[in-house]
Amino acid sequence: MSLKIRLARAGSKKRPYYHVVIADVRSPRDGRFIEQVGSWNPLLPKDGGERVKIDADRVKHWMDHGALPTDRVARFLDEAGITKREARNNPTKALPGRKAQERTEALKKAQEEAAAAIAAAAAEPAAEEAPAEAPAEEATTAE
Repeated sequence: MSLKIRLARAGSKKRPYYHVVIADVRSPRDGRFIEQVGSWNPLLPKDGGERVKIDADRVKHWMDHGALPTDRVARFLDEAGITKREARNNPTKALPGRKAQERTEALKKAQEEAAAAIAAAAAEPAAEEAPAEAPAEEATTAE
């Protein structure tokens, strides 16, 4: 008999509440189960302590007997520190082509050069104006 640790939906319409149950893989989602080992109330705040409740001892017992958690339950077990969830393969999709990458690099380089030129231009007038403000000689007039 193949076992799963999965969620069984309870609650009313638009007010979900889930039980974490041990069930045979062939039984329906909300159908017959072997044991209820926890609950999840998605309507509570994510940082609330009552949102996910799991009986760690019973989960470990059933995992020793071959029960496998579903993805969502595995996430809960990882957050509770009961098991370690394996990293999923999330490939980087749809990277821009080589020419597009070259264009963006050229654009970034041009923007950096423009910013450097503006900074240099702002620094030059300040340096040039300082000597230009030397006291002017007064013209002597012979009267």
